[in-house]
Amino acid sequence: MAYCFSPWRFAAALTLSTALSACSTDALIPPGTIDGSTRVGAIAPPAQPQPGAPQPAATIPVEPAAESYGAPNGLHSASVPPASPEDGINMDEGLGVAGASSGGDPVVGLAEEQAAGIAEGNTSQPVVDGIGTDTPVLVRQPVQPMPPAPQSVPVESEGRQVAMLRPGNPVMRDVPSSGGTADVMPAAEQSCRAQLRRIGVTFRDIPRIDQGGSCRVDYPIKITGLPGGIGVNETTLNCQVALAFAQWVKGEVNPSARARYLSGVAKIQTMGGYSCRRMNSRSSNPWSEHARGNAIDIGKIVLKNGKEIDVRKKGFFAFREKGLLKTVRSDSCRYFSTVLGPGSDPDHWNHFHFDLRTRKSGYRHCN
Repeated sequence: MAYCFSPWRFAAALTLSTALSACSTDALIPPGTIDGSTRVGAIAPPAQPQPGAPQPAATIPVEPAAESYGAPNGLHSASVPPASPEDGINMDEGLGVAGASSGGDPVVGLAEEQAAGIAEGNTSQPVVDGIGTDTPVLVRQPVQPMPPAPQSVPVESEGRQVAMLRPGNPVMRDVPSSGGTADVMPAAEQSCRAQLRRIGVTFRDIPRIDQGGSCRVDYPIKITGLPGGIGVNETTLNCQVALAFAQWVKGEVNPSARARYLSGVAKIQTMGGYSCRRMNSRSSNPWSEHARGNAIDIGKIVLKNGKEIDVRKKGFFAFREKGLLKTVRSDSCRYFSTVLGPGSDPDHWNHFHFDLRTRKSGYRHCN
């Protein structure tokens, strides 16, 4: 095919040549801004140095210094630090902390203080050697804190030391002023006193009784009131017989009096508790349970309506009194190991005798 020239082909060639020529100029590239002011169309690359031309020296800012080294013609190429003192720089002094060099007390670091404590054996932490190895060794156990010093025991005006009683603390025995150590009351004695309080007995502890021989009560008490507000004249007993007596009055005497006289018991008249004597007060007889505070004698029962019931043997027509006395006497065998009264022997014609004497096989003597 022959090439044909046409106006359209001429126009396309002209447009293409124009576009190619614009790529090498900035006529078609809008100018840009640098630093908000300068408008440029293109950035020229930095000029390359010509071979053989001298190179410009770089300028290094140099601070003034007192001395220079390694610089010709007296020029300073670097500043020289001031010389340090031979014993080092005192950082504490720079921070405003007084030290030995400034005339004050030397500053002791934490590591120095701990090292001194370990050396003196005063550290509260275990000292271990060989940390970081497979076989560390315990060098010293930590020092245990010392227990607080015991408080002094208050002393009464009579010269007896009295232990402070607090809930949960053991009951302590009074110690005479002549010397000795405090005696802890046995658990059985503490339990007995707890039962007395629970049923409503009023009592107080008194010092140990020791009159020689069998006349001895290690933990005596003095009762002053019975359950239900029933009165009693002060009587010294051991705790065990006092508890049995109080339970007998509460469980037998008072209910029987209400059933027969429609009146409760106002008071129990006792005729003896602790007494350093032999049985029936005869020197040839064995020691009485009274010598151990382990017995009590009852002489009279006083009712709230004012009636007094003597325990002595009654006449034929005293039906209610005889019925009351017979009931409480027979029921007392459940509380005591020995029960004696009018009719038992001539020595008990005017009172009931109750004790907790221990016999073989648990035998009880009720007569």
